Amino acid sequence: MKFLPVAAISVFLTTTLRTFAGPEIASERTGVLDAPRFEMALESAYLLGVFGNPNSYEIGAEFLTVRVRWGTINTDSWFRGYNQFYVSAIAEPIFRGVENHYFGLNFGSRYNFVRPGTRFVPYISAGLGLGWIDSHPGIPGAQGQDFTFNILTAAGISYKMNDHWKLNAGILYQHLSNGGQTDPNPSLNLLGPQIGLNYSF
Repeated sequence: MKFLPVAAISVFLTTTLRTFAGPEIASERTGVLDAPRFEMALESAYLLGVFGNPNSYEIGAEFLTVRVRWGTINTDSWFRGYNQFYVSAIAEPIFRGVENHYFGLNFGSRYNFVRPGTRFVPYISAGLGLGWIDSHPGIPGAQGQDFTFNILTAAGISYKMNDHWKLNAGILYQHLSNGGQTDPNPSLNLLGPQIGLNYSF
């Protein structure tokens, strides 16, 4: 029975890629650096508490992100690619843990490594932000106050389906902390897979 969900997901992904792939991407034919000016993304992650907190957290992370191109490197080296500044709105239901939800914003940058002749674009990103959690300071290991800071770092790879649409998959690390404004400040360190759908303008 475990084979059925895997088979269903495989068929869905194959159908989606064929639907969106369309004709060959123009930049693949010419070797021109494909660096979209604007990009919007919907991304989801499933994060697990990895160290530093006595509670076994499981969190669903949802991101609505806007990215703006900020510089390109058009050389023959592996640095060839482009940087993006981004702003993400974050909504996170907490499936397992002391608190119930987290909402926030994150500001950062993402670098995309673009090689000629391939639809696959590796990326790395990092950002800082702030947010609010429904804290329970009286419970051991819970967050000491509602206001918190967040750190996000990610690495993964995008697949260009056509000139506008991309799928991406990667690994995401998230740190939540109030910056020592309460004592103790247990913080949260979370790690897990992330997937997303991107539209470029």
